[in-house]
Amino acid sequence: MKRRKAFRLRSPLAIRGAAFGAAVVLKTLRMTLRLKVRSMDGSEHPLDPATSPCIYAFWHESMLASSKVQARVQVLASQSADGELIARISQHMGASVIRGSSSKGGAQVLFELTRLGAARDSHLLVTPDGPRGPRRTVQPGIIYLASRSGLPIVPVGVGFTGAWRARSWDRFAVPLPFSTLLGVVGSPLHVPDKLSAEGLGSHRRQV
Repeated sequence: MKRRKAFRLRSPLAIRGAAFGAAVVLKTLRMTLRLKVRSMDGSEHPLDPATSPCIYAFWHESMLASSKVQARVQVLASQSADGELIARISQHMGASVIRGSSSKGGAQVLFELTRLGAARDSHLLVTPDGPRGPRRTVQPGIIYLASRSGLPIVPVGVGFTGAWRARSWDRFAVPLPFSTLLGVVGSPLHVPDKLSAEGLGSHRRQV
């Protein structure tokens, strides 16, 4: 007698169901959250993507905070099963999604992001330490993207007055109901085209 396979979240049906349920919970949660934003250059963020498109960069652990801010964005999600879950949740939350990562489909996604960046019709949301880490370590992909697209990088630091932390590599944060999200937005960093290896490392440190 054959053993039945265990029900896993990696099946397409399970991912679709989990994504829909998570989106419902997140939409309810974000209505209870307060948001406070401070900008280093005095600008009001998010900027208007029609006139000032940019690459917003924030750590992988802070992904849920972006759902509180309403703006036209493109979200990068990896091609893994976890990336599929993130992609479907993002779509339920009203964001557009581009699939790919530095380890799988990297060339394709950089081309697509560069094309969209050049189109100047939306912001790009990128987690420079994702999808696998190390935690809070900027990978070179975001610098290359900024260089090729001509879009400035706007770094965003996120804090929470109350949050649950997962035991994952990024210590993923889930804000508690009725807590406050604190955002600190840095000044835009413009990356020149055709960077040398030294220039690439310098801009990684700045981000």
